[in-house]
Amino acid sequence: MMRERVVRLQGHGMTIYELTNSAITALKPTTFLSAGIMEREDLQRCLRDNIEVIAPDTLVIAEEFKGWENSSRRIDLLAIDKDANLVVIELKRTEDGGHMDLQAVRYAAMVSQMTFDQAVNVFDKHRQHLGKPDQQAKDIILQFLNWSEPNEAFARDDSRPPRACL
Repeated sequence: MMRERVVRLQGHGMTIYELTNSAITALKPTTFLSAGIMEREDLQRCLRDNIEVIAPDTLVIAEEFKGWENSSRRIDLLAIDKDANLVVIELKRTEDGGHMDLQAVRYAAMVSQMTFDQAVNVFDKHRQHLGKPDQQAKDIILQFLNWSEPNEAFARDDSRPPRACL
């Protein structure tokens, strides 16, 4: 008895196909809205917990980050990558993206001077909010970066501005 395999392939444009042992079928287009997927409650939470889907080798250090005074602006997800770059992740479930590219550039500029100690503090608060204060935020970041001690060049090299992931 042959086992049925299902593979989803993306073709030209945005069409996604389902390939089984016996057929290839174009899947019906859908949207997050029509599927009842909410931006923060569903998409953001799932990506926060599985960030490698959109940003491999990245560690989320904050969700809904608002680390500046006199502003109501919030970064959906703030992360660092293996090269110690800050990564601003902005999510939109609408098809037009709601100017998220400009928003991400603005946010990247706003966090561009974050120090290692500030990132540790932000990550510690994030872990406490998630109910995971079991391990030191500083140790997790150092291990993630494969560093033995903090490096003050963290995310502050002008030739490596924060990345944006949309």
